[in-house]
Amino acid sequence: MRVVGENIDNPGILSIEDAISKADDMNLDLVEISPKADPPVCKITDYQKFLYTEKRKEKDQKAKTIKVIIKEIRFGPNTDEHDYNFKLKHAKKFLSDNAKVKAFVFFKGRSIVYKEQGEILLLKLAQDLEDFGKVEQLPKLEGKRMIMFIAPIKVKKK
Repeated sequence: MRVVGENIDNPGILSIEDAISKADDMNLDLVEISPKADPPVCKITDYQKFLYTEKRKEKDQKAKTIKVIIKEIRFGPNTDEHDYNFKLKHAKKFLSDNAKVKAFVFFKGRSIVYKEQGEILLLKLAQDLEDFGKVEQLPKLEGKRMIMFIAPIKVKKK
């Protein structure tokens, strides 16, 4: 196995017994880093310190991930102008806060015959939000809902 470490004078390929005895001489642990490598890689280090640094790396990586927030806006097929403008204002706020918007038209009962009106409404919303976000998914009918996703436009930091 290949042995590495901070305070090893001649890192290289050793037998398992030699590596263990070398780690014991230094009062440290032999930790397997890469078992699938050829030959496997082990490191002479303090095992508790190794676990701590691995946990820190994992925590830092988790903190750097971006959480996606999806806000929903619901319309009816016959939504009038005032309600539309009110919901448009909310959609602009959601997109400026870097949240995705899931806009959908819900068809109740026989209102499914107004599919075209629902699609026109969602396309109008996409056109009005052009400056704030881009359409991720065009209007698509799924059961009694016509759904469209709008993602915020990324602003480059200077």
